[in-house]
Amino acid sequence: MTETMLKINTLHQLSQAPEPFTPGEPLFWDDPHISKMMLDAHLNPETEAASRPPEIIDAIVDWLITALDLEPGAAWLDMGCGPGLYTSRLARRGLSVTGSVTGIDYSRRSIAYAQDYAAEHNLTIEYRYQNYLTLEDTARYDVVSLIYGDFCPLSPENRASLLARVHRALKPGGRFVLDVTTPVLRARWQSSPRWDALPEGGFWKPGPHLVLERGFAYPDDVYVNQYIVIEPDGTQTVYRNWFQDYTPERITDEITAGGFAVSALWGDLTGTPYTAESDWIAIVAARAWPDHRAGVNHKVRPCLSPAHLFRVGLHHPFR
Repeated sequence: MTETMLKINTLHQLSQAPEPFTPGEPLFWDDPHISKMMLDAHLNPETEAASRPPEIIDAIVDWLITALDLEPGAAWLDMGCGPGLYTSRLARRGLSVTGSVTGIDYSRRSIAYAQDYAAEHNLTIEYRYQNYLTLEDTARYDVVSLIYGDFCPLSPENRASLLARVHRALKPGGRFVLDVTTPVLRARWQSSPRWDALPEGGFWKPGPHLVLERGFAYPDDVYVNQYIVIEPDGTQTVYRNWFQDYTPERITDEITAGGFAVSALWGDLTGTPYTAESDWIAIVAARAWPDHRAGVNHKVRPCLSPAHLFRVGLHHPFR
């Protein structure tokens, strides 16, 4: 009875709102089962749970290559590249012929898939298994991209650290490309408390388990989707997906504080004009001059004007 009560008390404690950006289970991206489910989601064109549909990725790559107006020999780094959906398209567009394309990701399974795909299709792409929060490259890239809201789950400290690392990794005049979610999107997709019993296994575990899901909203447009996973032996694992949603003012201030110049914002990475109803904000920011931290002197290159139009979906919670 004492053991049962202890588990219930633990479960009660876990179900309370955590402090902002308190991490959940650290073994996530490289978990043998979760990484397989994540890769399947990346490669499934019928879901936007991990990646956008192929036609949207095509449109993003097309617009970025045009908007960035890259010179021959340009070097591109895609952080959180997954199975190489963007890097492979960039290589096919010729970037790896005169320049270079690099992808880093914290999932061994996704990196292995990307490497195999590149070899099979004769694409010259450098892939590295790496947490991009440990990026140490210096003045190597003309473009660094972080696509599909991957900036949003990071804590304020990790976001500041990442901006510093990206700044260091870019060449003078290089651009940082990213997109972030807005409170408009979150208002439609907040999680209601729910539970799912999965006798045949699911996203989080291969065997039977119970998932208790709940979302918590915080001031300043911070939100978390929390999943408490309970296995038949009573083992409880907590997974948390944090989100910092952004207004144009907030993301501009944060990126500028990181040493970048934001010349324009869009409603997505195909150049849709931003409006107050946009689900996303897309940013192309130049490594700014002057760089008071590093003493670097260079000019800022502006972005081009908007192009195509589309609507994007949401990272749906995994169950």
